[in-house]
Amino acid sequence: MTALRSRPLATIVLAGGIAAEGCISAAHAAGSDGAARNFIWLAVLLLAANIAGRLVERARMPGVLGELLVGIVLGNLYLAGIGVFEPLKGDAIMEFVAELGVVILLFQIGLESSLKQMREVGARALAVAIVGVLLPFVLGTFVAGPWLLPGLSFNAYLFLGATLTATSVGITGRVFQDLGRLQMREAQIVLGAAVIDDVLGLVILAVVTSLVQEGAISGGQVARIIVAAVVFLIGSIMLGRAIAPWISRGLARIDAGVAMKLALILSVCLTMAWLAETIGLAPIVGAFAGGLVLEPVFLTAFEEPEIVRKLRRMVSAGDPKSAAIDEVLREHAGHHHHELLAPLGYFFVPVFFVYTGMQVQLTSFFDPATVAIALGITVVALAGKIAAGYVAGNVNRALVGWGMVPRGEVGLIFAMVGKQLGVVSEQAFAVIVIMVILTTVVTPIALVRLLRKQGVQHTK
Repeated sequence: MTALRSRPLATIVLAGGIAAEGCISAAHAAGSDGAARNFIWLAVLLLAANIAGRLVERARMPGVLGELLVGIVLGNLYLAGIGVFEPLKGDAIMEFVAELGVVILLFQIGLESSLKQMREVGARALAVAIVGVLLPFVLGTFVAGPWLLPGLSFNAYLFLGATLTATSVGITGRVFQDLGRLQMREAQIVLGAAVIDDVLGLVILAVVTSLVQEGAISGGQVARIIVAAVVFLIGSIMLGRAIAPWISRGLARIDAGVAMKLALILSVCLTMAWLAETIGLAPIVGAFAGGLVLEPVFLTAFEEPEIVRKLRRMVSAGDPKSAAIDEVLREHAGHHHHELLAPLGYFFVPVFFVYTGMQVQLTSFFDPATVAIALGITVVALAGKIAAGYVAGNVNRALVGWGMVPRGEVGLIFAMVGKQLGVVSEQAFAVIVIMVILTTVVTPIALVRLLRKQGVQHTK
């Protein structure tokens, strides 16, 4: 079945590459500049990403896997004599588009996260998250890295360990959703732990990135960076939640339409990303915090249905059912934010994953040693997260542990940051991507098998 699905994908990618090469050659002949070539590149990348994503989803795998794989194919077409995409790998405009894509992605993750949910899942989710972050980080930095990839800098091992801390809640959440089991205790622990995991992982990424950039490691620096990250997250969230409604009312006096609301949301995202980088943190940390800022904010001054405005007045008047109404309004606001951002996400986010996949050199995979190293790192990645499930209490611990396994887009983000900083080599990057792919592929399979043992059948 998988082989049958891979044939049309490979055919489409090869045909698209040949067509793109012909178009770009024609553009050169006509005297077109670099901007025209970027238009063609974006068109091909978007179509290829969506076709690959949908084909992979038909096999009940996350679409991000298809986007990554098609990027790997496009980035290595030169091996088949098609070199049209080679200049794309170092193109400044495409790098910016990919960077914007990952910023929007982390902003969306922040919007989907909930501080209230973090508090409600309790100590079990917190314990799973802490073990699921610290154990893989220690194993990757001090054990697997030096043992399997000897000769690299300590900074490279730090980034390897940081990459192993990641968890992609989207992949696990999709499996539980498809099986109609989002409300089971194990699912709630996994989802809650993954939310906390995102915050802990982003703090670790910020610490490692700053240490690499400063070129020195000391306890004082680590403490300063951790404090800066925590203060930034907490301070920006508290301040943002206080002033966002006030700013929204001011802008609504100028225009209460959807365009102004979208402009405000994006401005928060980009400003927070810039602010994070200004104080030495990764821009994605700021984008994530920006999502948390807007998560509970209604932005009520903007256009919305009359029924929604009536419900808000009931809450303000102290209606006895205001708690339930308030929850409905929060859900409405969250869906509205996602609906506004969705088209931008559809455009920019796939570019990031395809562009990331294009950085993988398949020639590195021709080395049996690289493949063996990748398999070893994958075993460590699996062990670190599965072990975290054993602190989940009186539940199906294997189910919780496997739910934390997929690295998905978060792992790719960490690896890409390390590659941009020059501390993750081509071989190490290829190893990490293989690990991300394997953990992404095996998790849905393992979860489905574990859930079926409990008598749960697929609902689709």
